[in-house]
Amino acid sequence: MGNIVDFDTDREQQLRWLEGLRTEHRDLDIAINHLMTSRHHDNMRIQRLKRRKLKLKDAIHKLESELIPDLDA
Repeated sequence: MGNIVDFDTDREQQLRWLEGLRTEHRDLDIAINHLMTSRHHDNMRIQRLKRRKLKLKDAIHKLESELIPDLDA
C-alpha cells in the first residue's frame, strides 16, 4: 500500500514540476517577444533566452512522456 501512495506523491510532484516548466516557458516567450519588439534589443540576451526556452521545451516533452502511461503495458 505504501508503494501506491509513493507513486501518487511522485506523480503529483512531477505534475507540479511540469506546470512550473510550462509557466517559465510562457514567461520566456513573453520576455523574448518584448525584447524583440523593443527599440534597443540585445541580440545576445535574446539568443540566451531562446536557448533556455528550447531546453525547457525539451524538459517538458521528456517529463510529459514519463507521465503518459505505456500503452504496451
